[in-house]
Amino acid sequence: MDVLLMNWPAVALGTIAAFALGMVWFSPKVFGKTWIEGSHNIQVPDTPPKLAMLLQFLGTFALAFVVGMTETNAAIGTAIVAILAVALIVAGMDLFSQKTGRATLVDAGYVVTGGVLMILAQGVL
Repeated sequence: MDVLLMNWPAVALGTIAAFALGMVWFSPKVFGKTWIEGSHNIQVPDTPPKLAMLLQFLGTFALAFVVGMTETNAAIGTAIVAILAVALIVAGMDLFSQKTGRATLVDAGYVVTGGVLMILAQGVL
């Protein structure tokens, strides 16, 4: 796979859109309260943890990169399977750490919705 043939603007847009989605998705006005209550009532830090934000951004980019690779090779079905795999892994980890079903749906739903944005970015640009 030649990465030079990838639609890099779409990868960038998908990364930014999915990362921004997380800020809205986990806000108190959307799913943040449900997520906190179902995550053992964790305390939200005053400032976002830099390492967590960096890792989240890198992971989001990596998934957008996978979507871009599969689009370049006309194998977008592989991207859909990868997105669902990540969502299932997140859900399994959440349930293992005894988050509630609702908090687990918030986490896994974010992965799936972010993945949809990444796929849409490939179609738009």
